[in-house]
Amino acid sequence: MRDAVNSDLQQRPMFVFEMANNHMGRLEHGLRIVAALREVARDFPFQFAVKLQYRDIDSFIHPAYRNRYDVKFVKRFAETRLAWEQYRAIKEAIAEAGFVSICTPSDEVSVDRIEEHGYDIVKVSSCCVADWPLLERIVRTNKPVIASVAGAGLQDIDRVVSFFRHRKVRFALMHCVGEYPTCDENLQLGQIGLLRERYGDVEVGYSTHERPDNYDAVKIAIGMGARLFEKHAGVETETIRLNAYSANPGQVRRWLEAAAAALEACGVAGARYPFTAEEVATLKDLQRGVFARQDLPAGARLTSENTFLAIPGAPDQLRANDLSKYVDFILTEPLPAQAAATAANTRSSDRRQHIFEIVAAVKHLLKQAKVAVPGEIEMEISHHYGIEKFRQFGTTMLTVVNREYCKKIIVLLPGQIHPEQYHELKDETYHVLYGELELVLDGAPRRAKVNDVVVIPRGVRHGFSSAKGVVIEEVSSRHTLGDSHYTDPAIDANPNRKTFVTYWMDWALGRAEGC
Repeated sequence: MRDAVNSDLQQRPMFVFEMANNHMGRLEHGLRIVAALREVARDFPFQFAVKLQYRDIDSFIHPAYRNRYDVKFVKRFAETRLAWEQYRAIKEAIAEAGFVSICTPSDEVSVDRIEEHGYDIVKVSSCCVADWPLLERIVRTNKPVIASVAGAGLQDIDRVVSFFRHRKVRFALMHCVGEYPTCDENLQLGQIGLLRERYGDVEVGYSTHERPDNYDAVKIAIGMGARLFEKHAGVETETIRLNAYSANPGQVRRWLEAAAAALEACGVAGARYPFTAEEVATLKDLQRGVFARQDLPAGARLTSENTFLAIPGAPDQLRANDLSKYVDFILTEPLPAQAAATAANTRSSDRRQHIFEIVAAVKHLLKQAKVAVPGEIEMEISHHYGIEKFRQFGTTMLTVVNREYCKKIIVLLPGQIHPEQYHELKDETYHVLYGELELVLDGAPRRAKVNDVVVIPRGVRHGFSSAKGVVIEEVSSRHTLGDSHYTDPAIDANPNRKTFVTYWMDWALGRAEGC
């Protein structure tokens, strides 16, 4: 549908003026309406269209009823009838005024005339939205289509959407209520949201039949995401009066002004809006700053134990919003008690992207190994010599249960080494579920493959590695914090060698959900 007007409706909404029978069967009055609408439209930065309705009266009305003016629609259509050349003249005026031209056919002959007259878009009225013979003829025009769906059930709309999609027709849907005029309590503007959610990539607009002095409905429709609108419009004279749902040029102008105000209030869609300097400054003033709890030496890592949070903060001060379990702030100079930690007196190290990549790699290996893992169990990432060296030295553990007995899943990525350690309390057994494991037990090398079981009694020094990656099931006695003793004292001296992640199963690379 957007290709039809060579523009994105989200950037330049389209407003369609429905002339219907408001030309009153008079060519000169139809031209007067086009001219009046052009004067209104020129003051707004939108796309505009004028729409006519075509009917081949001789075939559309049953022969026995052509003179039955006691029948409402027979009378209206017969009295406002124009010759095809007169319709063509109005269509040419629409194009000359710079409007997109749209026409609603009620029968197959009218579609022929639409093609002859060169309209840009074909409109399907609500009463014809499931008129399959007419739809079959319309799609053969290869023109974009706008279809109103008043009174149509979801099953019918589903079929129409499928019909257009299968024929690769560019189309949009219009929420509409077939009540003329539509009272406010029957506008059902929430249907715009239903149609947008149900049909995804289909543009959904709003065809209005409310009172012409109702300027709120269009605002709500814009808030619901509509960017395509249709309104009946006409011009009154001494002898011509508009119906209860058609707007005069002044009412059209106020309608467009209301829409412009609503679009401005809605602002940016599909991306975050540009923050104003005033907004950023106000919010920053309310963010707690980071202060030293006591005198801190250069090289100290800022923690919740040695800092406190309070307002007001200095302009370049670290804020509570900057703190994360994935980011370390290290002082580059001494910081007195109650002084502010700032960008100037700290350096930072952000582990977040490393963690994302580790989680993705572990999930990939578990999937490759076809190892099922319970949801919401904690992931323990050990980066013994710093996270930058994790792919060389490190391991990932998933604790399934830790009672008097303990079960863990241990994952080594390809090329990883777990440094040598021993336990004074825990007695372990490894069951290799996937890959191959190279172990060194009290200095003696050993290789274990899938389904091998390795017993590691308490006190036995053990280090292990895997060239291509391995998944191990560890069954042991209870794991006690502080019972992992590394033979390299540099590891035990590193208090930040572990990162714990709980909701890692819902993570995607580069994005944390619920971390």
